[in-house]
Amino acid sequence: MNTSEFITKSSSKKIEKATFTWQTPSNIALIKYWGKSNPQIPKNASISFTLNNCHTTTTIDFLKKEKSSEVVFNLFFEGKKKEDFKPKIQEFFNRIQEYCPYIFEYEMTINSENSFPHSSGIASSASGLSAISMCLMSLEKEINPSLSKEFINRKASFISRLGSGSASRSIEGPLVVWGEHSDIEGSSNLFGIKYPYKVHSNFDNYKDSILLVDKGEKQVSSTIGHNLMIDHAYAENRFKQANNNLSKMSKILQNGDLKAFVSLVESEALALHAMMLTSIPYFILMKPNTLEIINAISQYREETNSNLCFTLDAGANVHLLYPANEEKSINSFIKIKLSPFCQKNEYIYDCVGLGAKQI
Repeated sequence: MNTSEFITKSSSKKIEKATFTWQTPSNIALIKYWGKSNPQIPKNASISFTLNNCHTTTTIDFLKKEKSSEVVFNLFFEGKKKEDFKPKIQEFFNRIQEYCPYIFEYEMTINSENSFPHSSGIASSASGLSAISMCLMSLEKEINPSLSKEFINRKASFISRLGSGSASRSIEGPLVVWGEHSDIEGSSNLFGIKYPYKVHSNFDNYKDSILLVDKGEKQVSSTIGHNLMIDHAYAENRFKQANNNLSKMSKILQNGDLKAFVSLVESEALALHAMMLTSIPYFILMKPNTLEIINAISQYREETNSNLCFTLDAGANVHLLYPANEEKSINSFIKIKLSPFCQKNEYIYDCVGLGAKQI
């Protein structure tokens, strides 16, 4: 692996203080990655839709200090100091210090907020760590003004990955591939890339409504879940399946076959949960209402010939994916038939978005 390009070059330019704010999206994987090796290298490639409305907004204030051997930062989440979040961020800073040594030179005050419930099956680590990474890269751009936007995005994805693998897919959009794959030109285990081929118009302005079945803390963290794949009886076959499915998904995205898209997306979602159901110890992350929703979707498709499908992350919430021309009828279906299965009847209307933006 060639990581040397991401080591910060020395610069004589001194920045005494600076403030940057970035809004970065969550993402929902169509082909899932589940299982990794150090340092945060995926066992299979994945592809995701970047979301528009589920995002994290992060501001980092940088204040120059005497250089020390420690990274100094304060962390606030939705206006409150969050000491319990700090160990994960500290570990992230430890992992990136070789590539971002300037973090030792500043005291950082980090303020973040989500547009969605934290730790409920929506990828909050992805949006949160990618937002921090973009703020760091804004500082690096100030220190080294010659850096290109392409490099900044690539390095932001690279360092995001060291905090949360799926964060590497939250820098750009609308479709991002992470993981080396023979059918995806330019793909890498080190960072995510925009899907490099022309996507069929059937996927323009694609919709993703999120049904909030359970807004509580996740039963199992992603880190624990990935580690369960190390000795999993079905792990190697799953990695092969996922990579084969990415080849199939690439063709579907180009030819616009919505029926094949529905079948493959749902199969991938259930394969992810099958890995957790058959791990030791096992985890059952779906709730009864998750299954009620899945069954209702299947019945709705039979009755209407709709292209609506579901997918799941590592939790109970259900993402509904559907083309823009079905939005009106599906929104009515959600409101009448599906929202009663959500906590407090809550759901989020979302759509595929374009990645990080500076505010």
